[in-house]
Amino acid sequence: MIIVLKPHTSEENISRVENQIKKKGLDTHIVRGTEMTIIGCIGDTTLIDPRLFEVDSCVDKVMHVQEPYKLANRAFHPEDSVIDVSGVKIGGGHMGLIAGPCSVETFDQVLSIAKDAKASGANLLRGGAFKPRTSPYSFQGLGLKGLEILCAVKEEVGLPIVTELMSTEYLDIFNEKVDLIQIGARNMQNFDLLKQLGQVERPILLKRGLNATYEEWVMSAEYIMASGNENVILCERGIRTFETFTRNTLDLQSIPVLRKKTHLPVVIDPSHAGGKWWLVEPMAKAAVAAGADGLMIEVHNDPENALCDGAQSLKPAKYDNLLKQVKQIAQVVGKVIS
Repeated sequence: MIIVLKPHTSEENISRVENQIKKKGLDTHIVRGTEMTIIGCIGDTTLIDPRLFEVDSCVDKVMHVQEPYKLANRAFHPEDSVIDVSGVKIGGGHMGLIAGPCSVETFDQVLSIAKDAKASGANLLRGGAFKPRTSPYSFQGLGLKGLEILCAVKEEVGLPIVTELMSTEYLDIFNEKVDLIQIGARNMQNFDLLKQLGQVERPILLKRGLNATYEEWVMSAEYIMASGNENVILCERGIRTFETFTRNTLDLQSIPVLRKKTHLPVVIDPSHAGGKWWLVEPMAKAAVAAGADGLMIEVHNDPENALCDGAQSLKPAKYDNLLKQVKQIAQVVGKVIS
C-alpha cells in the first residue's frame, strides 16, 4: 500500500502519518520528491482499511500495490534511482560502461586492457577473480590473487572495479576492496547470500538467472533492499530458450519493462548473451537505443588465447569503435556518460 501525501506537507505531518502507519504494525519507506512525499507501507496490508488514512487532511490518495516487490517498485519510488559507484553514476540518465576480461589472468594483461578501455571511454573495469564454471575442470579463476591484481590495476589506471562474489566467505574483503559487487546468474536466487548483501555498503550488480522471470529477478533485488542495501543495479545477460545457435537469448524487452515496473538501473551484458564477439556490437547499440543505463562488455587483448570466454570478447580496437557509436546513440536518447 502506498500513501501519497499532498504537495508541501510539513515534516511534522509526515512524521504523524508515519506513526499512524507503524501503529497498525507496518514498516514504512519514505520517498521525498521535489514537491510530493510518498510513504510506502511494508507488511501485511490486506487487513488494513485504506479509508483510515484517506480521511487525513494531509493525504492525497492511497493506492494498493499488486506486485509482491515493494522497495524496488516504481510506485514506491517514482523517480529513477541513481547509483553512485565510487564516483561513477548509473541510472537517471547516467550510463555505466563496464569493460574488461572475463577472467583475470596476469597483472600485465589486465593493465593493458584497462588502459585501452579507459582511453575508449569505459568508466568501470570488470574482471573475474572467482569464476563459476559449468565444468569443474574449467579454469576457476585466480581467487584472491586475481582480486589483488584488479586492485593494483585500479590504483594504476583509476577505474573502479567490478567483480563477482560467489559466497559469503569473502564478503568482508569484497566490501572493502570492490567498488561494485557482481552477483552472477547462478546465484540470483541464493537468498542467504542476498540477505547478507543487504548488510554491505557497496552497490550490487544483480544478474538475471538463466530461467528467471522479471518478477523473480526483481524479487531477488528486493531481498537485498529489504535487508538494508538499496543500491542495486539489474543486469540482463540473456536467458535460456530453445535456441542453441547463440549462448543465450538477449531479452531487450526487459529494458522498457523494468523501467516501467521498477526505479532500478538496468545494465545489459551482450557478451554473455550471444557468446559470439560479432553479436556484441549490434546488441550493445540496440540496448542503448532501448534505454539501457549501461553496458557490460568483455574486452581481451588476446581473445584467441583467453583462459575464459575468448569467443565473446572484443579486441580493444573493436571496443573503441563500438564506443564511438554508443556515445552517438546515447546522446540521441539523452544519456550522459560520466
